[in-house]
Amino acid sequence: MSSLSDVAKRAGVSIATVSRVINNGTNVNEVTRAKVHKAIKDLRYQPSRVAKRLRSKSVSSNLIGVLIPDIQNPFYVDVLRGIEDVTYENNYALIMCNFQQDEKKEKLYLDILQSESVDGLIAAPAHENDAKVINLVKEGLPIVCFDRGLQGVDVDVVLVNNRDGAYKAVDHLAKSGYRRIAHISGLAQLPSTQLRDKGYREALADNDIAFDPDLIRRGDSKHDSGVLLCEELMSLPNPPDAIFTGNNLITLGALETIHKRGLKVPEDVAIIGFDDMYWSISLNPPLTAVYQPAYEIGRRCGELLIQRIKDPKRPTIQMILNTQLMIRSSC
Repeated sequence: MSSLSDVAKRAGVSIATVSRVINNGTNVNEVTRAKVHKAIKDLRYQPSRVAKRLRSKSVSSNLIGVLIPDIQNPFYVDVLRGIEDVTYENNYALIMCNFQQDEKKEKLYLDILQSESVDGLIAAPAHENDAKVINLVKEGLPIVCFDRGLQGVDVDVVLVNNRDGAYKAVDHLAKSGYRRIAHISGLAQLPSTQLRDKGYREALADNDIAFDPDLIRRGDSKHDSGVLLCEELMSLPNPPDAIFTGNNLITLGALETIHKRGLKVPEDVAIIGFDDMYWSISLNPPLTAVYQPAYEIGRRCGELLIQRIKDPKRPTIQMILNTQLMIRSSC
């Protein structure tokens, strides 16, 4: 990489002159300015963003950090799109960090984001008691959480009504005549998982279906756990006649097992997934799924963070968005 001194040498001027040109300073004649710009172009010089900010005494980096737990999950990709659209409209760039539910990796990324002096952070924390993110809130960094909140601190958060979404899914299965309704959940420590579990149990109770712990399987919110846990369920002496899956990756894993076993959906086993993805309608049969507005979640996060950056003392907001049951042919 070329340095400031390389540009100065190439243009035949001082480093101070190059700095004045880069920062649109005065007292530089047009001939000299042209020489510096040509040297910058020839050497493909990129000014240090941090150094430039320090020289200009700017308090803003125009950078926002985004901390997500699993970039393989299409839900987070759609959230990220919503965030990026809003932040770009407001002249902010993103640094995206995928920590894969690994708290050591999360700490590393948070340290990097702090060193980059980001103006704010949008995060799906590892869990409600995530000390690293909680400390950043207490230190005054503008933060918006999504998909999961934080205990013990006031922070802006954007969620969906997970309990209601799960309830609607299981209630639909029950009212469609299914009685042995299994549930493959995501990570047990996540509030979203716990609320979906509550919705599942409440829908069973309201439809006079006894809760059966044999029909519950706890996973890690990933595809492979959907494969393995669905295999366990379908190997039971009395297997389920329907399955409610905790997220889109679990749904794909469960469908893989169902197809490998030569079973038909919904004739042999019905399925409803939490997360209605773009591919849901392309499956055979098309998947009944709980839609959560991931892109809107991202946009709302971006808007709340920009408001928080502009007005750090405004009251915190907890925003809960509605889900929708998209009824198709898998149950």
